[in-house]
Amino acid sequence: MKTIKGPALFLAQFAGDDAPFNSWDSITKWAAECGYKGVQVPSWDARLFDLAKAATSKDYCDAFKGQAAANGVEVTELSTHLQGQLVAVHPAYDTAFDGFADPSVHGNPAARQEWAVDQVMKAISASNNMGIKNHVSFSGALAWPYIYPWPQRPAGLIETAFDELARRWRPILDHAEEHDVNICYEIHPGEDLHDGVTFEMFLERVDNHARCNMLYDPSHYVLQCLDYLDNLDVYKDRIKMFHVKDAEFNPSGRQGVYSGYQPWVDRAGRFRSLGDGQVDFGAIFSKLSAMDFDGWAVVEWECCLKHPEDGAREGAQFVKDHIIRVTERAFDDFADGGTDEAANRKMLGI
Repeated sequence: MKTIKGPALFLAQFAGDDAPFNSWDSITKWAAECGYKGVQVPSWDARLFDLAKAATSKDYCDAFKGQAAANGVEVTELSTHLQGQLVAVHPAYDTAFDGFADPSVHGNPAARQEWAVDQVMKAISASNNMGIKNHVSFSGALAWPYIYPWPQRPAGLIETAFDELARRWRPILDHAEEHDVNICYEIHPGEDLHDGVTFEMFLERVDNHARCNMLYDPSHYVLQCLDYLDNLDVYKDRIKMFHVKDAEFNPSGRQGVYSGYQPWVDRAGRFRSLGDGQVDFGAIFSKLSAMDFDGWAVVEWECCLKHPEDGAREGAQFVKDHIIRVTERAFDDFADGGTDEAANRKMLGI
């Protein structure tokens, strides 16, 4: 068994133009003051991180990590959620997702995809330069508009979508193998990899690639009514990263999983700050500890009610309270009478 590392904080929801959230130096100091030991870095945010430089300069990476360490936190992982989303975009979402990309490729889906692949490749190289083994991204989606089987889907439509998704990601996964980095897909609505079945469909098409792994976030499973504890048992060998995020699902006679296009605060399923939702984190931390999860417990704050700074500070303590310092011996070792093979055979009457 292993003791989970943490608490850490994903900085994407906090980076901004105002101090202390507008520079690497100040935001890492703030995170440490909140009680965090690590931070997960949104690689697209130039206020905090220079991805191009990190991909080619170990000196830059050493200085980047060094400044964080001086301020009291460790760099846990890099994220390419926004760039990974653009590896595969259905045309229905072209306009909505253009804003994730560099302005030079707006309005040009082919160029945008090429830019996105290059971005994820750079983040993998940067992770290697930092000595970080795990990287988180989104898969993107080609089949998402067809998630509900009405109108009836043409035969082969989903298979073709997943074949193409795997074709686009295979070179990135191979690049990750070359750089000793795991790609951990956040299993998330809006992505073609949004539950266990779809992850398996993709995994099969990339030939069970060793670098194809998962980020586990129970909040997304609560909102899908998926058994998030069983998910840990099923995919324990592929789960390399962990977002600690809470959620609640309160269906009524008026709305359920789809929530009638309502804003987050009015949805039956909504994200909450840690401890304010329905996720059984005691069970999750127990299962992760027992299955030798060798990673960080990273708070991803998303809540439709609470102020983010309150959620961040409360989240650090919440994770501290849930991390289990695993035992190095059995609780009943005091009663060990000692034995040997001869004694074992005697006890069995053989």
